[in-house]
Amino acid sequence: MSIRTMRRNRSALRGLAVALGAVVALTGAAGTGNAAGGSGGTHGATQRALDALEQAGMPGVAAEVSGPQGTWFGSAGFADTSTGRKRTAADHLRAGSNTKSLVSVVVLQLEAEGKLDLDDSVERWLPGLLQGNGYDGSKVTIRQLLNHTSGVHDMVSTPEWRAYMNGPGFLAHRYETRTPRQIVDMALKYRPDFEPGTGWNYSNTNFVLAGMIIEKASGHTYAHEAERRIIKRLKLRETTFPGTDPKLPAPYAVGYSKLYAENPGPEIYDATEYNPAWSGATGEVISTTGDLNRYYSALLSGKLLPAAQQRELLDTVETGTFFRYGTGLIARTLSCGVKVYGHDGIVWGSLTSTATTADGKHTLTFHLNGDWLEDGRLYEDVFEAEFCGKG
Repeated sequence: MSIRTMRRNRSALRGLAVALGAVVALTGAAGTGNAAGGSGGTHGATQRALDALEQAGMPGVAAEVSGPQGTWFGSAGFADTSTGRKRTAADHLRAGSNTKSLVSVVVLQLEAEGKLDLDDSVERWLPGLLQGNGYDGSKVTIRQLLNHTSGVHDMVSTPEWRAYMNGPGFLAHRYETRTPRQIVDMALKYRPDFEPGTGWNYSNTNFVLAGMIIEKASGHTYAHEAERRIIKRLKLRETTFPGTDPKLPAPYAVGYSKLYAENPGPEIYDATEYNPAWSGATGEVISTTGDLNRYYSALLSGKLLPAAQQRELLDTVETGTFFRYGTGLIARTLSCGVKVYGHDGIVWGSLTSTATTADGKHTLTFHLNGDWLEDGRLYEDVFEAEFCGKG
């Protein structure tokens, strides 16, 4: 989710919360290539936007751009503040809710094959799961899961999640495993946010359910299907679904975190390692800036979906915020009128965002290895700099 949306709910995670803090680090930058960008092809505005994030207290930030004229990489700050190691394009990162996009594409491909329909009810695929306490799975569709109009409560917004995975709870439970059903049950203890189709609220639970539906419809896990259908097809060699493995492959940027504590102090923790089962189909993926660029460029250019499903992918709904939401995609209309599609991903110690133009020809991915950015304008400024040349 967007940083601006995150600021409305400090207790939530994976796209829903940030806390105030600072890490002191010196600025470093690197660039390669000469891709055409909003800043006249030089990416000077984009580099300045990265520098501003580092100066605001982020340990490090890295960005990669791909376009008709090639690629460009820029950075500021450090991958590891203790050693002074700089950010590189090879750094692996936790892509967080960018996972939602891949899950959506798998569902759309299954629809194209006639194995399910976006207007199927959750009850059809997961009988009895969404029943009681105000829920009726026969009235919730797969489409509503994927565009967050289902009304299903977000497990990340529950007291249980905060106790287990925010603040000291993260340090105590980070290596534990939770099944998708256990995660969903955490959310279903709480009544729906609204009647299906009558509102919009970003709920990570929606995509845990979508992952479960993929397994029912295909006979394989969402990770297996995404790897077979997307990752291998596009040769995304640095992109993985780690399952329950808590480690990041080298090289990687250390994930510095304030653990989304309710009242964070100055303490900063190394949150690089944790069991990705806590994220699952809503935020499990590990990738690189380059792989994410290749994925979103291929997706928006129509290489992964038939025309009918591509239209469903880009069919956006009103969110009551500055962006619209499609089928697992955030759609931003920037100040210069350029519309970009992608997703934001926030997990412990990692903020990742990707955006690409509607034709897939100009794509940006940037990553912060700190999770407490207070000023969301600085985050959005990176998009404005690259696609509009502002800054």
